[in-house]
Amino acid sequence: MKITSATYIGSKPNHTQCPNDQRPEYAFIGRSNVGKSSLINALTERRNLALTSSTPGKTMCINHFLINNEWYLVDLPGYGYAQRGKKEMEKLKNMISGYVLEREQLTCLFVLIDIRHDPQKVDMAFLHFLGSNEVPFAIVFTKADKLAPSKIKPTVQKYLATLQEEWEELPPHFITSSANKLGREDILSYIENINKTF
Repeated sequence: MKITSATYIGSKPNHTQCPNDQRPEYAFIGRSNVGKSSLINALTERRNLALTSSTPGKTMCINHFLINNEWYLVDLPGYGYAQRGKKEMEKLKNMISGYVLEREQLTCLFVLIDIRHDPQKVDMAFLHFLGSNEVPFAIVFTKADKLAPSKIKPTVQKYLATLQEEWEELPPHFITSSANKLGREDILSYIENINKTF
């Protein structure tokens, strides 16, 4: 897929206020500081489409970007950032679950996982939440450039093996690096193939 246009549409605090049309939506989510904004910029080849920050937890709303005037790329707030207050954490939890569970246009949720870390409790809990609610999702391993090439495949297999202990069928997964655009074409082709079914 060639991305010819990527337009910021708006940021909303609630899924009911998001764009009111039937274009498919592909949302990106992950723990704070997982490299979400960098991946979105790499996918769209727009340096500052999603604002990156060294401070975790900067995304606080549901952000919509219209791609090729055909589908939406949605940047969701990160989860599991412990520095937020209890009230703020609850607000974000409700925002995320409201979008994930009730947004009819959500076609696939891409869950970003830092490839350098062993399975984290907060990630596993979120994946199980998606599975138990039958939310269509794929796993995106980020920051592959931070690992030696020989370690990438074994690390991913170890992670998938952990999931397989409880799951009969594994979701699709992608290995990415925003630094060298590894996995970019794989994700865009996946989206393109789904869009063809509409």
